[in-house]
Amino acid sequence: MTIAVGDMKRPNGLAFSPDEKLLYVIDTPGPGQRTIQVYDVVDNGTATANRREFNSAEPGGSDGMRVDTHGNLWCGWSGGEAEDGVAIFAPDGKMIGRIMLPERCANVCFGGRKRNRLFMAAGQSVYSVYVETQGAVGG
Repeated sequence: MTIAVGDMKRPNGLAFSPDEKLLYVIDTPGPGQRTIQVYDVVDNGTATANRREFNSAEPGGSDGMRVDTHGNLWCGWSGGEAEDGVAIFAPDGKMIGRIMLPERCANVCFGGRKRNRLFMAAGQSVYSVYVETQGAVGG
């Protein structure tokens, strides 16, 4: 076993891009410091390099995440009534959508026969919605 990412204070959720050339990791050391970092996967998948901030996971914060076939990142999100749900980011880190929920969302995954049903695990409930994309294979 080897350490792939050892430069974070409190790593949490992670996901790979559809081509597995990028690794996204959420660092959650505390309020005002939460970020989504992205790394290049190198050395035939045995190491990471070139850490950079993909997105500030504030306000609120992200937890579990998954990637769709287009490379968009779907992140469970919390932060109160105006933030709770899922935040969706394009591969360049720009937010392109939100799914608002009445409670904070900790984890997400794509499921169903076509991988086009998003399941959202929240504080007290599990929600699902059909979306116009598919989850990346393996995610």
